[in-house]
Amino acid sequence: MNDALYIAATGMKAQTAQLDLIANNVANMDTPGYKRGSLRFGDLISGEAIRTLGGTGANSPTANSTLAGVKSVGLLRSFAVGVLRRSDDPLSLAIQGEGFIEVQLPDGSAAFSRGGRLEVNSERLLATADGLELRQRIQVPADVRQIAIAEDGQVQGRDDAGRSFSLGRIDVAMFSNPSGLTSIGDGLWRDSTASGDALVMPAGEAGAGRLKQGFVESSNVQLVDEMVLLMVAQRAYEMNVKVMQTADEIASMTNNLRK
Repeated sequence: MNDALYIAATGMKAQTAQLDLIANNVANMDTPGYKRGSLRFGDLISGEAIRTLGGTGANSPTANSTLAGVKSVGLLRSFAVGVLRRSDDPLSLAIQGEGFIEVQLPDGSAAFSRGGRLEVNSERLLATADGLELRQRIQVPADVRQIAIAEDGQVQGRDDAGRSFSLGRIDVAMFSNPSGLTSIGDGLWRDSTASGDALVMPAGEAGAGRLKQGFVESSNVQLVDEMVLLMVAQRAYEMNVKVMQTADEIASMTNNLRK
């Protein structure tokens, strides 16, 4: 049995996964706050490629054969800060630097966001555009007409008479390993064992980013980088196909041997 067929097949499967991820990065280029992903690959040991490809038949290489290959072993997220762009919405909020804004999910658990559009919900609490309340539960009185958020997170309200008063403070959550956060969609993240627990602190302190009202963070996807990775994945896939074709030709020549 020619193991090169199975080795090349693992390479094709890995490059297909790489292509899917590149497509997702490019598709989310204009998604505010999106963080690009990248795959981490690892080599296979003897017999592992059989399980990876689902091979169990009589023609599969035995678990004791000398077999190599590749597989994707993890998804990494780059939390490099995207470009902050000014928004026409005065309640848009972005973080200049590291950190996350903590919000409360419907089940009461915490999730973390890089910012977005804020609004006042039916209970007069500051919430995201998706209706998730900020963890600090900042109450906005009915007579407040303008809301100002300082870079240190202090929230001020102004009424029709021009009087200003404090409404609370939006803190920033920091993680020792942001790449370990688990994405739950809609620009939200959950903490995990890999990320560690959130350390909540005032914006601008101890390395935490500052809040920027009226700004939106762009995704950190760079189209040029994705195109280069796309070409590399394509060439790698082509080479794996060539290996498979060559292995098949060798097997065909062996079958046609005459005594």
